[in-house]
Amino acid sequence: MTDTRESLGQLLGGRGGAVDASLPPLAFALGWLLAGQSVEWGALAAVACGLVIAVIRVVRGDKPRAVVVSVALIVLAAYVALRTGRAEDFFLLQVFVNAASALVWTASIVVRWPLLGVVVGLLTGQKFRWRRDPDLMRAYRVASWPWVGQYVVRVLVFGALWATGQVVALAVTRVVLTWPLQVLCIAVSWYLLRRSLPADHPGLRHPRESAPS
Repeated sequence: MTDTRESLGQLLGGRGGAVDASLPPLAFALGWLLAGQSVEWGALAAVACGLVIAVIRVVRGDKPRAVVVSVALIVLAAYVALRTGRAEDFFLLQVFVNAASALVWTASIVVRWPLLGVVVGLLTGQKFRWRRDPDLMRAYRVASWPWVGQYVVRVLVFGALWATGQVVALAVTRVVLTWPLQVLCIAVSWYLLRRSLPADHPGLRHPRESAPS
């Protein structure tokens, strides 16, 4: 099972995208503070930062669709804050997105289509052949739970800080709970995958053909 860590670390653990995602919230908080707690300037700073990152991502070869989605989420978060006039509402979208993600990942495990397996299968080109491997099916279901956990942690922490209007703390926590938490999640998933698969299993890229689960 020599490719397990490589698959999760390289296919799912790209730190660059997670770091990029944490910069616009920091720009929002910085703009908000420097402009005398102005939501307008905070929103402008976040969108400008998001656009600069988008250009850099396109230049380095990222998929345009992913870049557009990232910018759209930043613009939507800024719009919500501008509409309510509350700076903490810039982070409200993150609460809902993480809550929805936790529910979707949980549902995928219950219906035996664990999203960790779906994503890795598509990225490695094996598509859904892993579903015919009982060992991989079981391993992906077990290893998907840390992903549920990371979303739940974010909901609880972001929700508490949002409810108390802690704008700066929200921005800082967004950084802490973005790529560091994702790296931890990937490490735990890798550990669970390794422990769940038999010692003689050929690895994530080589599912064994068996009866469909």
